[in-house]
Amino acid sequence: MYTNKNGLRSLSLLSVLAVFLLWWIVAANEWVSPLFLPSPKQVWFAFLDIWSTGYKGSSLALHISESLFRLGSAFLLALLTAIPLGLISGYIPAVRAIFDPFIEFYRPLPPLAYYTMLVLWLGIGDSSKIALLFLASFAPLYLAAVAGVSRIPKDRILGARSLGSSRWKLFVYVIFPSSLPELFTGIRTAVGVTYTTLVAAEMVAAISGIGWMVLDASKFLRSDIIFVGIIIMGLIAICVDFIVRWLERKLVPWSGKE
Repeated sequence: MYTNKNGLRSLSLLSVLAVFLLWWIVAANEWVSPLFLPSPKQVWFAFLDIWSTGYKGSSLALHISESLFRLGSAFLLALLTAIPLGLISGYIPAVRAIFDPFIEFYRPLPPLAYYTMLVLWLGIGDSSKIALLFLASFAPLYLAAVAGVSRIPKDRILGARSLGSSRWKLFVYVIFPSSLPELFTGIRTAVGVTYTTLVAAEMVAAISGIGWMVLDASKFLRSDIIFVGIIIMGLIAICVDFIVRWLERKLVPWSGKE
């Protein structure tokens, strides 16, 4: 099988260029109405305009920072709660039995199904949006932590116990490191789920954020601005995923080698 990294990167680059070329050809020949598919030139000029003058009174940097603040706050909160609870639930079946019904109940629900309830409870400010993103990221992180603990060989835990390891040291030095590969998989999944929920979080009474900008532009049929927002969101997602994968390579070098 062909696995040369440079060759694979070149292949990825060529596929992106091919799609971009197809977009340019379709738009240049107006095979699709510019109302639905703006040309790359239109999208570029829309980006320059938003970059220099902002959108609806706010700079592009502010829209991006507002979205990242909501996303980052919710995800950090989920990391600090879902992972410890998932590790404990994976190790102690009774704890898992308590929390599993609630997580399995809300996990498949569409975010907008309970967002209106969050708005009633927490108001229309950032609190309800962060809560929605928190719930979106909590379940994947919790399930990844539970799966990570369940896949640890029992001999590894029994060996640590036989050497006199306390429960606290068992968690810190055996269970947590052994669960890291699954945890990073859960983190990547949770980032994706949370990011896709960001637009829903910015739908209600928001006046800033990339998701809000895309939705607001759709009201005025500004497909060029919609494309700008989507591309920016995609690039941010790629950067976040790159950082997570880089951390995984640094912190879990044994992943896939056991």
